[in-house]
Amino acid sequence: MEQYTFDPERARDGLVEALRALAKAQNFNRVVLGISGGKDSTVCAALCVRALGAENVYGVMLPDGEQKDISDSVRVCKALGIRQRTINIGPMHEALKAATDQRETTAAEGEFAIPYSHESDINVGPRLRMTTLRYIGQALGARLVGTGNLSEATVGYCTKDGDTSCDFSLLGAVTSVEVVQIGLTMPELPRDLVQKTPTDGLSGKSDEEKLGLRYADIHAFIRLGTCGDAEIDEKIRARERGNMHKRRMPVVLQPFGEGERP
Repeated sequence: MEQYTFDPERARDGLVEALRALAKAQNFNRVVLGISGGKDSTVCAALCVRALGAENVYGVMLPDGEQKDISDSVRVCKALGIRQRTINIGPMHEALKAATDQRETTAAEGEFAIPYSHESDINVGPRLRMTTLRYIGQALGARLVGTGNLSEATVGYCTKDGDTSCDFSLLGAVTSVEVVQIGLTMPELPRDLVQKTPTDGLSGKSDEEKLGLRYADIHAFIRLGTCGDAEIDEKIRARERGNMHKRRMPVVLQPFGEGERP
């Protein structure tokens, strides 16, 4: 195995400086991000505050109906002193289902029916959240912060056109394990939120339960090339191959063969 070392304080400061440099290069000073109360958005918010100042960070809570742990999201905003707003996307979600009318018996002649899909329904939440954040960001002249980490991206545990939609990815180069390590270097953050068991807030399951994988194994696969179990390695590798489309811009199909010109 290759030697692996990680300096969380250096990574923390490096991300802060990288965000400052991006803000200067692209001429912005405000950012908006969804605050879930989980470790990723919590650490992202703290990094944004260090880079741009609390007055320039807008945290938005986006429950889909009732969210039992929304108090954690509020704690993050108060701990960091950032501007906050709660917008319930539940009515939007219900309106979308009503508009698409997923009952198969209602399709008129010549129309196709839209069957109910549990996975599709679950992914509506992240997509509506990003639409809402985009609306707010443009209205405020703020950039949208992506809060997903490298572990999630590697196994495709993200929603296309949902949490993958952002102006920049703040944690996209660090694993889930490393996010916790960075968060623990910031005394302004509640430690229990930095170490909180990650969930999607939608399915009622933890990330690891839903994935059937441990973040520690994904971390080892990324940083060491193996988690020590060939079967789990292959499972992670297969997920990475199958979900690469979520990490790339749409494929542009070419009308002519290689070397040909119109």
